[in-house]
Amino acid sequence: MQFFTDVYNILTQYWQYLLKGVGITMLIALVGTVAGLLIGLIIGVIRTVPESKSKFVRVLQKVINTIFAIYIEIFRGTPMMVQAMVIYWGYAFATGGSTLPLLTSGIFIVSINTGAYMSEIVRGGIISIDKGQFEAAQSIGMGHVQTMVYVIIPQVIRNILPSISNEFVINIKDTSVLNVIGVTELYYYAGVIKKMNLQIFETYLVVCVLYFILTFGISKLLRLCEKKLEGSKNYVICGSQSDPDAEIHVKVVEHHVHD
Repeated sequence: MQFFTDVYNILTQYWQYLLKGVGITMLIALVGTVAGLLIGLIIGVIRTVPESKSKFVRVLQKVINTIFAIYIEIFRGTPMMVQAMVIYWGYAFATGGSTLPLLTSGIFIVSINTGAYMSEIVRGGIISIDKGQFEAAQSIGMGHVQTMVYVIIPQVIRNILPSISNEFVINIKDTSVLNVIGVTELYYYAGVIKKMNLQIFETYLVVCVLYFILTFGISKLLRLCEKKLEGSKNYVICGSQSDPDAEIHVKVVEHHVHD
């Protein structure tokens, strides 16, 4: 059938373009997600700092929290495509025509966009941790930052891992909007290929399948990582003389030994 022949020809003739597009797409999505997570962690920690007794520090906290709130609302409330245009061409406007490198621009745009979402995810994760753990850490002399780094954040990361995975998958797809400023990711190369072969449907179908393979494969891989972190669902209780399950286990073991 001619259709399948055309698809095969696209894969064999333009595989280098497709492979390069996949590589850049994954690079931007991965770095953008990691950078966004770091932004989210920093903002989450700062926004959960207890209110200071000093009036000056309280005012400073309110100003900083207001700035963060504005940043979050703007980047969550506007499309990434528009953000890309405003940031890229806004920089050119401010510098009299100079532009940032496209790959750097793409990573920066995805990072700050992801950071806005991650900030709220992290803040929700911190709030969900039992207050007793904060009090216990403070009772042994830990400050807010130490409590966050050594006690709270490790638990938060584990709790929000599904959300982080989801953001990564979303970023793989959302990199396609960066073609509006000329970033040469997978969708950009689809446009290049279809102009060369004039096979619009076949070309975009191939790219659609590639996006699906990337997102589906990453989703399954990350889900596997989540299961590994969860640990085994069946535990053998040892070292307890009061737990009936432990006593039963010991008796079973002794029974097998005597047999």
